[in-house]
Amino acid sequence: MRHTALLLIARVPLIAFTSHAAIAAHHPDLRLSPRATSVPAPIVIPSSQNWQGNDGPWSTFTLQVGTPAQDLDVLVSTAAFQTWVVLPQACTSSDPLDCSTLRGNEFLPNKSTTWVQNNQSTNGLFVTALENNLGYSANASFGYDTVVLGWQGSGGPSLSQQIVAGIATPEFYLGLFGLNPRPSNFTSFDDPVPSYMQNLKNRSMIPSLSWSYTAGNQYRLNKVLGNLILGGYDTSRFEPNDLTFAFNEEDIRDLTVDIEAITFTAGSTNTTLSSTTVAAFVDSTVPYIFLPLNVCQSFEAAFGITWDDDVQAYLVNDTLHAKLLAQNANVTFTLGNATAGKTVDITLPYAAFDLTADYPLVENATLYFPLMRATNDTQYTLGRAFLQEAYLTADYERRNFSISQCSWNANSVQHVVAITSPANQTSSTSHHLSAGDIAGASIGGIVLLLGLLALLYFFVYQPRRNKRRGSDKKEPLSSDDHIHNLKSELDARDTNKPGYEVDAVQQAKTELEVREAQSPGSELDAKHTQSPGYEMDGKQYFGAELDGRINSPIYELPAREEPAGEMPSPDSVATPRSPASPLGPFSPISPNTPRITLSPS
Repeated sequence: MRHTALLLIARVPLIAFTSHAAIAAHHPDLRLSPRATSVPAPIVIPSSQNWQGNDGPWSTFTLQVGTPAQDLDVLVSTAAFQTWVVLPQACTSSDPLDCSTLRGNEFLPNKSTTWVQNNQSTNGLFVTALENNLGYSANASFGYDTVVLGWQGSGGPSLSQQIVAGIATPEFYLGLFGLNPRPSNFTSFDDPVPSYMQNLKNRSMIPSLSWSYTAGNQYRLNKVLGNLILGGYDTSRFEPNDLTFAFNEEDIRDLTVDIEAITFTAGSTNTTLSSTTVAAFVDSTVPYIFLPLNVCQSFEAAFGITWDDDVQAYLVNDTLHAKLLAQNANVTFTLGNATAGKTVDITLPYAAFDLTADYPLVENATLYFPLMRATNDTQYTLGRAFLQEAYLTADYERRNFSISQCSWNANSVQHVVAITSPANQTSSTSHHLSAGDIAGASIGGIVLLLGLLALLYFFVYQPRRNKRRGSDKKEPLSSDDHIHNLKSELDARDTNKPGYEVDAVQQAKTELEVREAQSPGSELDAKHTQSPGYEMDGKQYFGAELDGRINSPIYELPAREEPAGEMPSPDSVATPRSPASPLGPFSPISPNTPRITLSPS
């Protein structure tokens, strides 16, 4: 039975985002002065309180789509920028009777009075590019409808005419809510359609284009639900650190970190699994961790797992599972930032790798280890399994993000902090000044006073004294001579007056503003550029790799149509599963379907 929970839209502290809780760690006494304008609070999206998925299970989130609202349970995708829902065609007569429930419930477009089908292709069908680089492929039927975050009665944000993609492929078993704010294009790059996140920001419903997410897990504290906050983060959910990562220059891999080392620990034994830097993309869309072959082989030796060529996965039998539970080993990923010269450790217990594959990946539930052999460097990925122990925050306006070790304090109290937009930052933010701050301000005040005295001397006292001197002479100066002398005095003052006096005042102000806006060494204040970006290229569950990447453009937002009354046929949407192996591979999509990507930066 679903427990009562309400969407949190509360007044919370407003600060600029640096690294995870760098401000919480270094400035616990930070306070804010009253603001002249209202800044929206972050939105905490409640979990569905269900555990679903055929490769987990995972903590899902509920969306209401259409009118009247249809409740759908979906996964969070940090790479996607659209809302994906499961269509009725996804469940066939060969699927279990509870297929719809297993897939988070089906969306029925013809039951929604506000559904508008995309008219840029037949039945709104496009080929998606999400996770193509990992071997995934899917058709989707695109349209527009009302999307509300949270279940009915939770008070979540509601936006009309949002992009909705209907899927029937088994490769993406549950729907997705995309957190990436980049827009979509359905005809050309000249008419982008804003994402859900961008629309929230445009309508002043969140304080900034930012979010925080951790996947949750079933093995700690009697199950920990996933946590999603739009426009802020919860300081009670992670261990603070002062490391911030700049977005990758390649937009489709924006959340990229350097894995500088991977260490296996069992009892008093420490084994290095990798000491070579690997640039990996953090992506909650997929459950797996994709690493180079030699690193995977180090995992094989440490855990005793074996790669199954037929199913393209590391399956775990009961005997090995009992041994691994008894061993209770940890794996520590040391993540670094070359520009900052700092690292942060994220440690995963074996329980984070102890997952279950289910139909249609396998006929019967099977334990597996979520490690995948990457075939090239575009596949290096830290997926949802990693985010069971990591707390991720991304700030798209400053183009930086942070990762921290999750905190597992059963008595912790939620403390949500807003990430303010750079456009909303003012000098009104203040905190208790240190002795150095006070000294700097005092020196600045003295310098300012001396500067004012100098101005009074040259503009008031000196001209009057010259005038008195001139009146004592038998031949007064001509008007031109007086102007010349006055100009010379001003020129001499501009040249000879120590320039640092005024500059010191400005410098003192600048230092104060920097202390207020960021913690030492943690902010990567990259200039915000709202780039259309690219769609992530993707992966196939346990299946064979698909060659190539989809780079064709999508198509522009159509004029509003009457609500569609019919759905495309199952064959046009569904991607049938090949019986070649228990876990795949899946057959490729039709080459004649229009393709969908993001517009470039």
